[in-house]
Amino acid sequence: MNRLSDVTDGGLPDYIAAAIKSGPVPRDLEGWRTKPVGQLTDGEKVLRFAQDYLVFPEGKMIGKPLVLDPFQCAFVLASFDGSGGHINKAILSMARRNGKSLTIAVILLAYIVGPLRREATLVRGAAMTREQSGLMYRLMALILQTSPRMKGLYRVVPSSKKIVGLKANVEYQSLSRDAKSGYGMAIYVLVVDECGAIDAPNDEFLDMLFSSMGTYSDSKTFLISTQAPSDAAFFSQEIDTATRETLPNVVCHLYTSESEDLFDREGWLQANPALRGGYRSLEDIERNAKDASLIPAKANGFLNLFCNRRVSLRNNFIAPQIWRDNSGPVDMDVFRRAPMVTLGIDLSRINDLSAAVIAAKDEEENIHVKCYAFTPLDNVEARERRDRIPLQQWIKDGHIYAPPGKTLDYDMIAAWLREELDREEIRIDGIYFDRYKAKEFFAACDRESFATGAQRVEVGQGFLGMSGRIQAFETALLQGKIRHGGNQVILNMGAATAVVVSDPAGNRKLTREHLNAGPKIDGTIACIMAIHEHVARLETLGADISWWIT
Repeated sequence: MNRLSDVTDGGLPDYIAAAIKSGPVPRDLEGWRTKPVGQLTDGEKVLRFAQDYLVFPEGKMIGKPLVLDPFQCAFVLASFDGSGGHINKAILSMARRNGKSLTIAVILLAYIVGPLRREATLVRGAAMTREQSGLMYRLMALILQTSPRMKGLYRVVPSSKKIVGLKANVEYQSLSRDAKSGYGMAIYVLVVDECGAIDAPNDEFLDMLFSSMGTYSDSKTFLISTQAPSDAAFFSQEIDTATRETLPNVVCHLYTSESEDLFDREGWLQANPALRGGYRSLEDIERNAKDASLIPAKANGFLNLFCNRRVSLRNNFIAPQIWRDNSGPVDMDVFRRAPMVTLGIDLSRINDLSAAVIAAKDEEENIHVKCYAFTPLDNVEARERRDRIPLQQWIKDGHIYAPPGKTLDYDMIAAWLREELDREEIRIDGIYFDRYKAKEFFAACDRESFATGAQRVEVGQGFLGMSGRIQAFETALLQGKIRHGGNQVILNMGAATAVVVSDPAGNRKLTREHLNAGPKIDGTIACIMAIHEHVARLETLGADISWWIT
């Protein structure tokens, strides 16, 4: 593999130069290879250390000397070798799976067991979740364990995600916001991984960590992530400030596509510098671009995760044609004869719209869904104007049950569902619910003897709780397995207005197109919860969606 094919006369490749938004510009990416050790700069020491002592821990390069690609070398050199003084912050952003973590792992190991180690210092890696925080630890541990020349120089403590450099007693540990860890320490080097996941301009967890770095005058912070979707997000503001101010002590390398075309290959190269080195899969990007072109909800997610564009991850969840293609008639008899009937319920505020959806599967593996909706009758005119939906007509037509009063009575809802489903001779086997008001609702169910024998399963409404269920719902839609009848206005409203948002790891959840007021998605959320168990039991049909392409 020719890693330096783009470099001429020791200069900087154009794609790297374009990515440098702030900080020193390295001009020689090769000199560290031949310099005497005593003449190496700190950045060059890091690169030489990786080449001479570390090996690639996995993949097609496994066991070979860990020589970084030109764009990675440029970031390392810029982060340490500025002529304007100490670099105290270094920002690296590119599309996912391009070696951000490997670059930072090499730097951290240089601090823990390599040439940058400093006696009895603390090195920390931070992320928003425990799972994400463990990724850097696992990568570094794997590099050490597969590198023969590292034997005896470190100790790994898996239970606490620690690595201790034995020569200088340097301690590395992974921290996470949800573990509420990291307080009361003096941090020398800090890496914040996937900080694009922070929606707000600041974060209490990070503020605590940054305040722990005042002990050392030469402390250093590394911020690495794909871009955040919002200009107001913490990582966006860090990038924008570095770009606007071009501060000499802040390095910012941003690899991003300038195109909104999903199939712009030049844009892929701009955002995925590892494509030039050969270890980023072009086929993977092509496959995801094709998926994004077929499913509108994935388009902005592709632009963010694969093109590193700062685009809103909010997009239409369901393409209108796909929803229409699943509008086959609902057969109520399926609910009576099916071996399992599930109910998903999304409870709103007691003066708003709540929805319950039942789901059952017929002999041909089609999933039939029936939606019931509830809202209080008082002030319905004002809510109709606020949300811009014909509530009064829907109530008149029987699509929504609206009992008198200003608020919803959960005993009334439970009693209504019991009477309606008993009339239809339908038994509920499982109820899937969000925790909001669930305790009050199930107390009402017990008082009204509604579905008391059904299994009750809580479904988190965040990225982790909903991502798999959204995927299952999409699978059923693409396979044409949903039967919603086409005339259930609450389901149609949610299908038309629900938008999907993604975190940097690709997990997804639903939200409304208009956050403060507007059409409701309660029915869609209840439907997703109700059908998940049935989709999980479907035989996987693979990725063949040629019926939709045609």
